[in-house]
Amino acid sequence: MATLILNAVGTAIGGPIGGAIGALAGRALDSSLIGSGHRDGPRLKELALTTSSYGQPVPRHFGTVRAGGIIIWATDLREHSEASGGGKGQPSVTTYSYSCSFAVALSSRAIERVGRIWADGNLLRGAGGDLKVPGTLRIHTGHGDQMPDPLLASALGGQCPAFRGMAYAVFEDLALSDFGNRIPALTFEIVADSGPVALADVLAPLAGAVVCDGRAPMAGLAGFSDEGGPIRSALETIGTLYPLACRDKGGALAIAPHTQSNVRALPPAARSGGEGDFGADTGVRRCRDAAPAAPIDGVRYYDPARDYLPGLQRIAASSAHGRTIEFPGSLSATDARLLATRAARRSADGRETLEWRMADLDPALLPGATVTAPGQQGLWRIARWEWRETGVELALTRLPVATGDSALASDSGAALLAPDVPNAPTLLQAFELPADGLNDPDTPHLFAALSSPAAGWRGAALYLDRGGRLAPLGGATAGRATVGTLQSPLPPSSALLFEPAAVLEIELANDSDSLSPTDMRGIAYGANRLLVSGEIVQFLDARMIGPRQWRVTGLLRGRGGTEPAAAAGHRAGTPAILLDAKLTALDPAAVPASSDTVIAAIGRGDDDAVLAPLQNAGIGRQPLSPVHPRCIGRADGGVVLSWTRRARGQWQWADAVDAPLIEQAERYLLGIGPAESPAAQWTVDSPHLALSAATMADLRRDYPGQALWVCQIGTFSRSAPLVLLTM
Repeated sequence: MATLILNAVGTAIGGPIGGAIGALAGRALDSSLIGSGHRDGPRLKELALTTSSYGQPVPRHFGTVRAGGIIIWATDLREHSEASGGGKGQPSVTTYSYSCSFAVALSSRAIERVGRIWADGNLLRGAGGDLKVPGTLRIHTGHGDQMPDPLLASALGGQCPAFRGMAYAVFEDLALSDFGNRIPALTFEIVADSGPVALADVLAPLAGAVVCDGRAPMAGLAGFSDEGGPIRSALETIGTLYPLACRDKGGALAIAPHTQSNVRALPPAARSGGEGDFGADTGVRRCRDAAPAAPIDGVRYYDPARDYLPGLQRIAASSAHGRTIEFPGSLSATDARLLATRAARRSADGRETLEWRMADLDPALLPGATVTAPGQQGLWRIARWEWRETGVELALTRLPVATGDSALASDSGAALLAPDVPNAPTLLQAFELPADGLNDPDTPHLFAALSSPAAGWRGAALYLDRGGRLAPLGGATAGRATVGTLQSPLPPSSALLFEPAAVLEIELANDSDSLSPTDMRGIAYGANRLLVSGEIVQFLDARMIGPRQWRVTGLLRGRGGTEPAAAAGHRAGTPAILLDAKLTALDPAAVPASSDTVIAAIGRGDDDAVLAPLQNAGIGRQPLSPVHPRCIGRADGGVVLSWTRRARGQWQWADAVDAPLIEQAERYLLGIGPAESPAAQWTVDSPHLALSAATMADLRRDYPGQALWVCQIGTFSRSAPLVLLTM
């Protein structure tokens, strides 16, 4: 605000030069009143994504981090096409998809493994190592015996490097349909070391000139990335939260994390008579610097609890003029707040310095050592020392008192993270349904019901099994049907009337599946249909009685002409499928409506193809069994047999209108004995047959106790028999 005001005033008085002077003065005033918003350290990347810039340095990673990579090799997009349809007047549909193969450099030092992988912010690979989309992944950890990747070797030949000393990932034929047919922005959970970050690993490239005192890891630092440049820059960044101590060790520079252990006591201060020496009479000089204009008030870091996205923790006594430390390391929320608080204390208490003169040289009192001074409160750290004729002069800085650290617990806050749901196996049922009256009755109505017992199922591709060779049936489908199994037997039924007391218990395959009640009007309009083996059952009410356990009551059996299956009943364990819009229709031009047909499904969680034979094959083109049998006796002892035909898909029973024929010709077969091989038979082309008294006498003599039945002969098959009388 002061910048704007003084800029305007300066311009009005002194023109452009006056405006510039006023702006400078205003910025100074704003800085003193509001603060500069200064940040220490390298800027944290909100989302470090995969790049492909030439000459980009490959970072070194320590501990566990989430980082992008550098694409070092890639192929062109590979196009895949699948054709479906094209039979009986239906257009042929060709579906195109794309994949790509590429390699991504991850780290310029060897790593242990790669955990999760994110693509465009969503999980591409879960913690269990499962890819969420089709493709193959190979991880090369960068050790000295690393061999060339086979895909790169086949493309580059003898010029293919092994990239020893560099960890990289190779994606082969990664499906790109979920990413807009492009290589997605990738980030990787890189486990470079199994434990916390050790300073010795960071200093490894300087071996010989610089050594690390001890292998103790830096407490709480789960991961750290060195993006390149001088190692001094990485040490300066680490030193903002983990103070380092340096000393000479056999001609090499020894660096170690500073600790307050092994506290030593300084000897009494020695006087000096040298001209210009400090504290000539006491050997002590104490100073205090001015308070910093922008004290430390917090730290930004990478939080593993937030999938390594940046987090912010502030100290309890934060200031409006404070500055935030940018620390590109993986820390818990509690450790980040604790380290920020300690850094703020060091910054505040470190303003107080103490110069101390000793008469004797003590090899243990070297820079980095923690000491106490006679007559001085608290702990001090030796910042530097100088050996002079009048004694050894030490420069000490005050160390903060570690009080209240136990009360600094914090949390990461709420975060919307990408769910990691393992890939799940596919459940598959394939079947044919009776004609529905809405489509061509001569065209089979084929469906597949796909589901899974777990939530991680993302669909499956369907195929026709042609003797072990799989022919695709179009693109992948992700529709989850409602399927289950009978938990109790379903007894036989005549399927003539609604059964309000009938009960059926079903265990559904998935926790997310459910059944809904309806009313009699809904039943009349075809709601709540279950396919149980070869029978269609409608239910009125549905109640959940346990996890995945449902009880349905009020049954209408044998729907769609499936009375023969209702008369047989069903045992416990029989599959049950809810007939709704979640089913996947199969193209009858590509799938034969035959009992030999086998459908296959392959999803991301399937090690092998899941196979399912086509159930109820031919039921849609099979004539319905005649109904209303009648036997009228004649005065001479003969009988007249009659019945009423039904038509496939004609379920309205319109008044005063006979059912349409549907079949190419009206023909019926009557027989005595087994329907497959009748002992005697007749063929008629109308729904009645007259038998003379003599014929009836012969039949009663030759076939006592056997049934005389009739079935309709249709265009494609014949119906189930209807018993007219028993001899």
